[in-house]
Amino acid sequence: MTDYNTTNTRFIIPGLQGLYAALAPVTVLYMRLIAGIAFMVHGWPKIMSPMGAVGMVEGLGFHPGWFWSPLLAGTEFFGGLLLALGLLTRPAAFAVSIVLCVTTYFHWVVQAEGFGGAEKSLLWLAITLYFVAHGGGRLSLDRAIGKQF
Repeated sequence: MTDYNTTNTRFIIPGLQGLYAALAPVTVLYMRLIAGIAFMVHGWPKIMSPMGAVGMVEGLGFHPGWFWSPLLAGTEFFGGLLLALGLLTRPAAFAVSIVLCVTTYFHWVVQAEGFGGAEKSLLWLAITLYFVAHGGGRLSLDRAIGKQF
């Protein structure tokens, strides 16, 4: 897990080193919380109606829809919850990243919206891939229990 060590970095304004060291774990927590909550909010309607997206997922080529629709709902909602908590951060972020790859493809290719249509998915994908690579950060449950995936 990244500790955001700035002791070996040469700063133009050396007095900012302490500020950056203090802010780093808080900003990672903020990014993780916002991403997790956003995925939970996005997944909540799907959790309330797990079969509601059957037609959509089958339209994307994921058959049978009765399997993929609840899996999508669970990935968005529970993946978001785990991400927000910083618990099993890497696998949760990886699962949500897979969903975001599909949404990127859907907007860019299927809907023929190009970069403009896929931009939001690409930004969220960048955030989730950060957590796949770096884990939940200093202020995560993964760190509190002393184990990571």
